[in-house]
Amino acid sequence: MSTRFEAKTGPAARDGAPALAVKLAELTALPQDAVLGVAVLVFGWLAMYGPTYWGLAHTVWATDEQGHGPIILALSAWLLYRKREALAALAVRPQRMLGIGLFALAWVCYVFGRAQFIWILEVGSQILMLGALLLYFRGAAALRMAWFPLFFMIFMVPLPGDLVAAVTAPLKSAVSAVASSVLYDLGYPIGRSGVIITVGQYQLLVADACAGLNSMFTLEALGLLYMNLMSYQSVARNVALAIMIIPISFVANVTRVMILVLVTYYFGDEAGQGFVHGFAGMVLFLVALVLILSVDKVIGRFVREP
Repeated sequence: MSTRFEAKTGPAARDGAPALAVKLAELTALPQDAVLGVAVLVFGWLAMYGPTYWGLAHTVWATDEQGHGPIILALSAWLLYRKREALAALAVRPQRMLGIGLFALAWVCYVFGRAQFIWILEVGSQILMLGALLLYFRGAAALRMAWFPLFFMIFMVPLPGDLVAAVTAPLKSAVSAVASSVLYDLGYPIGRSGVIITVGQYQLLVADACAGLNSMFTLEALGLLYMNLMSYQSVARNVALAIMIIPISFVANVTRVMILVLVTYYFGDEAGQGFVHGFAGMVLFLVALVLILSVDKVIGRFVREP
C-alpha cells in the first residue's frame, strides 16, 4: 500500500508542479519563481476586494447608470495584462518605502470606505493598492508604464450621488431641449416641460441613464480607450480628441433620446420601454464611436504625429 501511495504522490506530483509553474510562467510572462508570489497576491486581492465586487454587482452595477462598471474593470485588467511582458522585462528597482506608504493610504481608504459605505473610497482604494504593489515589487518605472490602466480604473469608481444629481439635472434639460427642438423642426407634434417630452398622446421622462453624467463619463472612457489603443504620440492630438469627446457624448445622448421618442410615437409606449430602450443604449455607443472616429480623422489632418 505504501509503495502505491508513493508512486501517486511522489514523483508524479513533483513532476506536475513544475509543469504547472511552467504553464503559468508562459501565460503571465513571469519567471517561474515569481509565479507563486503572483498567485498569493491574486488570492489576497480577491479576498480583500471580492466582497466589494459582490456588493457592487448587487447594488450600483445593477443600475442603468452605473452598469458600465464591470466592463471598465474587465478592460482595465486586460490593459494591465497587455503590459505583462514589458513589466517583466523591466529592471527591478523597488521603492519599498514609497510602496509601503501608498499601501497604508490605500488600506485606510479601503477600511474607512467599507466601514462607512463610501463607494468612492472603497472602490478607489484598489487603484492606490495596485500602484503600491508596483512600487514595492518593481519600482517607479513599472508604475509609469502601467499609468493608463490604473487611470482607466477611475471610470469604474461610483460617482458621489450629490455630484451626479447636481450635474445630471442641467444635462438632462439640455438634451431634452435639443432633442425636442430638432424633432419639432422636422414636423413632429412634440412638446416639452422640463425633462418630460410629450409626443402625440405619449409622455416620456428623460431618465438619468439616458442623458446624465454617468453616460457622458462612460463615453469619455470609451474615447480615452480608443486613444490609448491608437498610441498617438502627439499631445495636441490627444488633448483635442479628449476635449471633443464631451460634445460628442452630448450629441450621442441627444440621438438616443430622439430614437426613443420616435419609437414611442410610431410603435407605442411598450415598444419604447421594452427591447428598443436597451437597444437605444447600444446605438448611443455606436453613434459616439462613429463620431470619435470621424473627429479623429479630421484632427489628424491638422495635427501630425511626431
